[in-house]
Amino acid sequence: MRPLRARITTFFKSAVMSFTLIADSGSTKTEWCLLDEKKAKKLTTGGINPYFITETECLDMLQRELKLGKAKDDISEVYFYSAGVKAPQNQKTMTSILKQHLGIKDVFVHTDMLGASRATCKQEKGVTAILGTGSNSCFYDGSKITKQHPSLGYILGDEGSGTAMGRKVLQHFFYQTFDGDLHEAFINKYGNDLPGVLHKVYKEPLANRYLASFTEFLTDHRGHYMIENIIEDTLLEFFTKNLLKYRESWKYPIHFVGSVAFEFKDVLLSVIDQYGLSVGSIVKSPIDGLKTYHQSLK
Repeated sequence: MRPLRARITTFFKSAVMSFTLIADSGSTKTEWCLLDEKKAKKLTTGGINPYFITETECLDMLQRELKLGKAKDDISEVYFYSAGVKAPQNQKTMTSILKQHLGIKDVFVHTDMLGASRATCKQEKGVTAILGTGSNSCFYDGSKITKQHPSLGYILGDEGSGTAMGRKVLQHFFYQTFDGDLHEAFINKYGNDLPGVLHKVYKEPLANRYLASFTEFLTDHRGHYMIENIIEDTLLEFFTKNLLKYRESWKYPIHFVGSVAFEFKDVLLSVIDQYGLSVGSIVKSPIDGLKTYHQSLK
């Protein structure tokens, strides 16, 4: 048996142990990080965007997928960074959902843009861009976002995103722009069902995720000039409609977060070089940077 003093010490340590739960949520997936003073545990669930998922669906998914175990009872605070929460009502709804599911009061819901900025810039000034299923950008002054172009979503905007690239892939195929080998490759992978595609885009939920799934066709056929043109044209559109409108883009490093930025890093760096801009970090996910940021505050 362990000495009494050691058992008492262990008891008091466990009694005061508390966790911080951090989340970065997009339309496709949510990455969670459970932090205490010494270690971090990562988990993944489906995407949570209040524009595309109802409160009931969100609670059901959290119950099914967010496996926190006994640590759930020791969480003292939650920082939830998400797409779709800039609108006050969506932020309020998401805060209520998390409080209800986790049973705690200290829940802080912020935009995914602030999360990406904190993860990449930390306490420094910089321009941050999200290029994933959707897209967004801002200027961060080291503590808060001071400039941000509106995010118009996958129907009106999302330039440079997986959704935008997937849309171009479908256009090239159904408008018969692809040359013979790419046209054949598309049919072999996806078939040739225009009514089915239109139904998924216009009638089924999460159309943005569906469109973004076609970026896989681009990664499968890197090197073909038509594929490279789609990637470059989509990224150039993001620069011209978003990043180049910030004066700060020529003064501070530009950081990129998201699966599209990471997957097509070579093209992204080429576009940055074309404009003579300074690149910061290019990361697939902000969760590690957010972990570092929040640990630095303790």
